[in-house]
Amino acid sequence: MRLVLKYLDKMRYFRKRSTIPFLVALITFLLFINLYIEDGYVLEEDKHQLRETSMHPLNSERYVHTFKDITNFSGTINVTYRYLAGTPLPRKKYLTIGLSSVKRKRGNYLLETIKSIFDQSSYEELKEIVVVVHLADFDLAWCESLVQEISRKFGHHIIAGRLLVIHAPDKYYPSLDGLKRNYNDPEDRVRFRSKQNVDYAFLLNFCTNLSDFYMMLEDDVRCSRNFLTALKKVVASREGLYWVMLEFSKLGYIGKLYHSRDLPRLAHFLLMFYQEMPCDWLLIHFRGLLAQKDAIRFKPSLFQHMGYYSSYKGAENKLKDDDFEEDSLDIPDNPPASLYTNINVFESYDAAKAYSSVDEYFWGKALSTGDFYVIVFNKATKISKIKIITGTDDRQNDILHHGALEVGEKLVGTKKGRQCSSYITLGEFKKGNIEVHDVDHKIAFDIECVRIVVTASQKEWLIIRSISLWTTQGASQ
Repeated sequence: MRLVLKYLDKMRYFRKRSTIPFLVALITFLLFINLYIEDGYVLEEDKHQLRETSMHPLNSERYVHTFKDITNFSGTINVTYRYLAGTPLPRKKYLTIGLSSVKRKRGNYLLETIKSIFDQSSYEELKEIVVVVHLADFDLAWCESLVQEISRKFGHHIIAGRLLVIHAPDKYYPSLDGLKRNYNDPEDRVRFRSKQNVDYAFLLNFCTNLSDFYMMLEDDVRCSRNFLTALKKVVASREGLYWVMLEFSKLGYIGKLYHSRDLPRLAHFLLMFYQEMPCDWLLIHFRGLLAQKDAIRFKPSLFQHMGYYSSYKGAENKLKDDDFEEDSLDIPDNPPASLYTNINVFESYDAAKAYSSVDEYFWGKALSTGDFYVIVFNKATKISKIKIITGTDDRQNDILHHGALEVGEKLVGTKKGRQCSSYITLGEFKKGNIEVHDVDHKIAFDIECVRIVVTASQKEWLIIRSISLWTTQGASQ
């Protein structure tokens, strides 16, 4: 509490000495409160370091310089960019893909990354995307040399308005000297990650009005085939549900999707705390402040890290995403639904966790014949495939030993919520799992419910690890 009061004293001084709006001060205060609270979405091993960060007071003079032209936290930042190749088209696209790149001591993967984006997209998909590359190195000769190479290899995409290359002049950057040495990082490491935060902020700021959605990639990534189609399917499945950031890779700042309307706030946020911590840590706090507590990550991953050397000092970086799949068209898209079960739930392993995209599961206690787990869709849906997996690698006996999979129609209201009054059995569980293809060819109606029914009692508990549904076009509206 004493630290919080000291911080409030600093904030009063800060407000007297600057022209920053009260909203910026409020967001700053909320972030520091967030750092003190041990929220469940902060990884346990990161908590000590995050608390250490909160002990360092903000350098208000530096932030005054950075934000002196800001009058609205949702407005864009006043930066005059250099257009190195291409110009924005007047028509908004569906997706902007942003890449920020600097000169590396070893290896350069930017051209391969751009090539993968275009090569893995169909002609129809290319109509809906624009790729923006921010060459963020202060070595202008390197920027000019690289943009010539980009123009030679991808000239037709530049002409078509699908590829833009920009540069934010160094005069717009805050000071990168005398930065705080959080986490005992060496000075050059602090400078690198602080500048990277500003690089990303200026990229986000530029991309604000180019499309409906924005995807951040790193400059050493390869894409799965038809990744845009898979991404659109996921976005459509979350219609009406609140989200800030969807994740299509578990690595770094790769495959993170945002609404474009949130880009100004994210750009300001990265600038405001550019020297505090790495960007992937800041992202956790950003989505938390906007009320998305948990990560929402989809499998299989649509993007894979392919570089062997980091952009920081050329250090080896051979991280790979083991959830990546080259062909992304088989990604499930569970439609919005309500979940019900009469199975006795263990602790917080509730029904929603089996249906969630997050890596969690439902865990129920001993089962009796007739017990059920029901998914009731928000609207009737055509389903092509259903796949359900029970048990885990370390609890291989907590499976559904005897059960059936059913689909239903004719919703009715009951004391326990909406339920279907008519069901058809699709199949029986085998060794705890079931996978049914061509459901839409076997069932004549649009499905309103999916039900798992226990057909024989068992003393073993039940883990439903994942419920994956694939929808088709033409569901009832």
